[in-house]
Amino acid sequence: MATDIREVAQAAGVSISTVSRTFTKPELVAPRTREKVTRAAEKLDFHISRSAAALKSGQTMRVALLTSDGVSTWFDAHAFAGLDSVFHPAGYDISVFTMTTTTERRDFFMNLPVRRNVDAVIVDSFDIDPEEVSRLKTMHVPIVGINVPSSAGFDATVGIDDKGAMRTAVDHLAALGHRNIGYVGESNRRQLHYGAESRLQGFREACEAHADVRPQVLLFDADSDFMDNAVNAILTSQPRLTAVCMSKDETALPLLYRLHRYGREIPRDLSIIGFDDIELAGATGLTTLRQNPFELGAEAARQTLLAMGNKAGPDSSDSYQIFPAQLMLRDTTAPVIAAETGQNRAAEISNAERRHERTAPNSTVSRRASSFAYVPTAAYRGRS
Repeated sequence: MATDIREVAQAAGVSISTVSRTFTKPELVAPRTREKVTRAAEKLDFHISRSAAALKSGQTMRVALLTSDGVSTWFDAHAFAGLDSVFHPAGYDISVFTMTTTTERRDFFMNLPVRRNVDAVIVDSFDIDPEEVSRLKTMHVPIVGINVPSSAGFDATVGIDDKGAMRTAVDHLAALGHRNIGYVGESNRRQLHYGAESRLQGFREACEAHADVRPQVLLFDADSDFMDNAVNAILTSQPRLTAVCMSKDETALPLLYRLHRYGREIPRDLSIIGFDDIELAGATGLTTLRQNPFELGAEAARQTLLAMGNKAGPDSSDSYQIFPAQLMLRDTTAPVIAAETGQNRAAEISNAERRHERTAPNSTVSRRASSFAYVPTAAYRGRS
């Protein structure tokens, strides 16, 4: 039979209210009395009800995480792990709420004041309407954003410098002599606006800073045809692309494989830069822009604790933080080849495709395949 609070009070020689205060507001109890109650509770194996403590303190010890993809994607999974690394030791649980429409977002914030079931809200990667969250200010429920497109309505935000990252990527490719540079990403059919959309804006602004760069933007629906559409667009681009910036590594890596199948040598025929630096990026030699969603999540949790008045987190003078991305130079970018060599190489590719079409007349461009031929940067440079 479980021990109740009365038995602890009797064993410690104090009142029931003193036992309750010892666990819910220990700073109000004298140290000697607190020690006596704690010793009695340990001896009797007593643990105060968490729900009872919540009622007493007015805290739920729960934080809401709003996300569009649960925690299944690379970014969201690592951000969640970062959040948990700070919240768990501080005694907080994380409840995940998945939403993809403005209606779902609005309903959540309308119902939250009634339910009062979380102490703080963290929004992962999408925007909020400041008017929707205005009632939360009177409840003292802070709202913190991770990689959100705007800080409007948030008490604190942490994010990656997406625009600066794309500027670094374009500057790198331009320095290698590339002028026909593409951006490949997913079109946003959802009602919410996402932080990663600023990568495209950053790409456009970076290209404008180079007068002789001719950018091409290739956006496709995020469905099973995405890679087919991306490959076909790159292979048929006019003028011919010599480099592409991918919106994320999860599309850059399959692109590498598919282009190799079609006889394209990377980076000889096309330089590719990814975004994220997921675990497989280093193993495959993908040049990419590194971000650290785990640290973003951990910092968001620290900012949340501070906003809730919980000094378990370190003090920070900046509630709106931007972290730079790091360019990881590997094997998929190289100087653009000379015009004469490029014309000869283009002729080789064209002839190879025609030979393949004669042997497989019913094939489409998305099925044309040559032998797998991956040429790392080091080997390519050794041939120049």
